Amino acid sequence: MELLVVMVLGLLAIVAASVLGDRIGVAAPLLLVLIGIGVSLLPFVPEVEIDPEWILAGVLPPLLYSASVSMPTMDFRREFGAIGGLSVLLVVISAVALGFFFSWIVPDLNIWWGIALGAIVSPTDAVATSIVRGLPVSRRVVSILEGEGLLNDATALVLLRTAVAGAAASVSLWGVLGDFVYAVAVAAAIGFAVGKINLRIRSRVSDSTVNTVISFTVPFLASIPAEELGASGLVAAVVAGLVTGHGAARRLSPRHRLSDTQNWRAVELVLEGAVFLTMGLELATIIADVVDDHEGIGRAGLIAASALVITIVVRGAFVAPLIRWLRRRAARGERMKPRLSDAAQRLDNPDGTGGRGRRRPSENQIERIRTRIRRGLADIDYFLDAPLDWRDGTVVVWAGMRGAVTLAAAQTLPDDTPSRSLLIFIAFLVAAGSLLIQGGTLKRVVGWVTPDTTIDEKEDHSEYQQIAKLLDAVQVGDGASRLDVIAAQRTALLDARDDGLYSAESLQRPLTRLDAEQIGLELRSRTDI
Repeated sequence: MELLVVMVLGLLAIVAASVLGDRIGVAAPLLLVLIGIGVSLLPFVPEVEIDPEWILAGVLPPLLYSASVSMPTMDFRREFGAIGGLSVLLVVISAVALGFFFSWIVPDLNIWWGIALGAIVSPTDAVATSIVRGLPVSRRVVSILEGEGLLNDATALVLLRTAVAGAAASVSLWGVLGDFVYAVAVAAAIGFAVGKINLRIRSRVSDSTVNTVISFTVPFLASIPAEELGASGLVAAVVAGLVTGHGAARRLSPRHRLSDTQNWRAVELVLEGAVFLTMGLELATIIADVVDDHEGIGRAGLIAASALVITIVVRGAFVAPLIRWLRRRAARGERMKPRLSDAAQRLDNPDGTGGRGRRRPSENQIERIRTRIRRGLADIDYFLDAPLDWRDGTVVVWAGMRGAVTLAAAQTLPDDTPSRSLLIFIAFLVAAGSLLIQGGTLKRVVGWVTPDTTIDEKEDHSEYQQIAKLLDAVQVGDGASRLDVIAAQRTALLDARDDGLYSAESLQRPLTRLDAEQIGLELRSRTDI
């Protein structure tokens, strides 16, 4: 009965934080962390200790799956260079830098245990980055941050496992690289297969409720086999989500997708809220462990503050050249654009052989080349229309918050870890400080650096006009029903999405209207029967 009461109170706290956060302009995760900390310090509240596996294996896979389903695959592909740099290279660099700091400042802590703690506090939290979604920042910044949050946990956990092994025995650089490549490659293959099978099976299920229940199992069907094979279950869940999100509009009915969206939003609200609330509630238990081990709480606070500063400085030093590289890539694309346009015109010319002494390619080959050129031109336009500058880089740096994943990973440290309770407390302080300081001031930072968005609004209006013309140009045969027209228009929009001709936000509105109209027609036809 006590557990039931606690669960009900927790759900009410999550709801209250969500409602109150919207009214006072404070992100709900921040309120939940503060509520959890306040409750944990009350003398009559028992100590709370959550098995970290519940978060790493039970909570993170569905949360990352849900986030990846809703992330536009085209944006993920386009920003993969930045996402890969932040989620792999930056995590490794930060972990090593912090490893040297921790091994220097904490007695009896060698470099491997220092890197282990550095790997724990290096990755940003995909759940924590949800704070930035409601702020007026560039769509590219949101895509980069969300993509980073989806993948960097896997890098950190693989690096943590390697560092713990290195503390017990020697490991080689090639062994580390091999483990990482294996963990990602196997997980990606499993996630891809699960995503495809998921779409195939669910496309044959007519009941929307049953369909949604099946979707709840998908992240675990991807993550559990991956973990059993020594790969990254989180990467498997992310890949399964990307595959599902990309193919759902073509394979699943609007009723199924609407049911998925509504139910997964409820799951996200509960799981995200529970993660942050639990994070705050565990404070008293962590402090008690530090006191029992006679470790200094004040000293831990200074170490954690220094570590948080190091993570921000290293992140800034990495993001600055990353932004310059992205701008140079856009400039190279602008120089290549005339040549790609000329190549497209030559393909459209039915005469000629395609080159001296060469036969003209087949129609299928020409169409594949034409599609690649069309998508390449769309990518160039995407980078040129929304160039990133120091303002966007500032948001990327300051929005890199740590969260509950850091605390859960810290609690997986072996029992024989030197100063284990102190390291867990430091990880908690870094995560909580990052959330409260960076998350609490992010809105002000965005307001300070965000430029005028009038141009973006004009570009969005222009895209809506072009999409309207695209829909008007769709033709179907005589005698076709309105449902046939809707299907043809949806196919045209999805083809445009795959080619990257319009932004995901601009396409979402007409796709949603088509879904709503189809659901209405189907309901009326059932009523008439």
